[in-house]
Amino acid sequence: MTMRRRTSLSAATALAVALSALAPAAAGHPGQGHGPGKGHSHAHGQDETLRVATYNLSLNRATEGELRADLATGDDAQAATVAEVIQRADPDVVLLNEFDFDAAGTAVDLFRENYLEVGQGGADPVTYRFAYSAPSNTGVPSGFDLNNDGTVGGGDDAFGFGQFPGQYGMVVLSKYPIATERVRTFQHFLWKDMPGALLPDDPSTSEPADWFSDEELEVVRLSSKSHWDVPVRVGRTTVHVLASHPTPPTFDGPEDRNGRRNHDEIRFWADYVTPGKASRYIEDDDGGRGGLHPGAPFVILGDQNADPHDGDSYDVAIDQLLEHRRIEDPLPTSAGAVEAAALQGGANLAHTGDPALDTADFADTAPGNLRADYVLPSKHRLRVQDAGVFWPTLEDPSSALTGTYPFPSSDHRLVWVDVSV
Repeated sequence: MTMRRRTSLSAATALAVALSALAPAAAGHPGQGHGPGKGHSHAHGQDETLRVATYNLSLNRATEGELRADLATGDDAQAATVAEVIQRADPDVVLLNEFDFDAAGTAVDLFRENYLEVGQGGADPVTYRFAYSAPSNTGVPSGFDLNNDGTVGGGDDAFGFGQFPGQYGMVVLSKYPIATERVRTFQHFLWKDMPGALLPDDPSTSEPADWFSDEELEVVRLSSKSHWDVPVRVGRTTVHVLASHPTPPTFDGPEDRNGRRNHDEIRFWADYVTPGKASRYIEDDDGGRGGLHPGAPFVILGDQNADPHDGDSYDVAIDQLLEHRRIEDPLPTSAGAVEAAALQGGANLAHTGDPALDTADFADTAPGNLRADYVLPSKHRLRVQDAGVFWPTLEDPSSALTGTYPFPSSDHRLVWVDVSV
């Protein structure tokens, strides 16, 4: 879910198996597997270079089933544009944010077959034989008045904001095998079960942390979409793709329920990759306890909706990851972001962060362009080789893919990092 200019695991596993099983049907297309990509190469010795990316491609739709219909043919202009961005970046593993979920995985298959596996705008096709998708909390009715407006129902009373179940969902695409049987999801983890959770407070009462009733706290989930640990097998090494999309820290009131939730959704991964007491409280949707094994390499991916210097996120929200002792910040940049901040002015002129690090083109009045999207590898067993943001300058013909508002693709930019495994 973006800040726009308007200023059960068993089911998930079944879907991933179905998606992976369907992939060989497209195996005859060029670009299958993990061959050489544009701007990066794969070593044949001990180390292998892996390009990992995150892309909030805004491929969500207003009604359930609309995305499937749009992708059924190859003539959807937005889908073709975001597919070309992916083709030109050519990541080996990519997390797609804001891709509507459907239980059959039809939309994922259609996007691969009709767009990614067909060259767009002169770019080479790309094939992802493996895909993982699972249910999202977005649009799932809670049965409670979570925004305290006196009525029950609608997107703001769902477990995660959405007009129908699965809107603004997520997909992991990979050229490498996904260890589906080892995926962990945390869709149902309750917010109250995080020790020291920043639960919102009703400012009209003297009681602390009382925005939600006791009954509501028994159902309110931490994740606005979901948190996934998706193991990807790269040669003899398993890299854990930690995927999420925290809520924007806006669209609420003085209780700051979205800002606080954003902070704690980000904190979840900081705790998950910390061995010992910090991660003992965590329980996955199958009842498995604890965090990630201390020796496991990982990459945290997603639109975190938090900038370390600017915007509306809760204090130090993203710093929980950027300053974590086990996490590397590759500091991906682009010249296009610097150019856009200067040309658009407005809120950008008051920002204190480096505009080269921006990944999202938001409203010029507020909040301005921000660093919202992250690819953060572990310091252990992964070595950063290169990093960047797909945000071309205006003189580059590829800038037509990012454009200006109303965007031909998305208000976010694809972020990629090359690591040796």
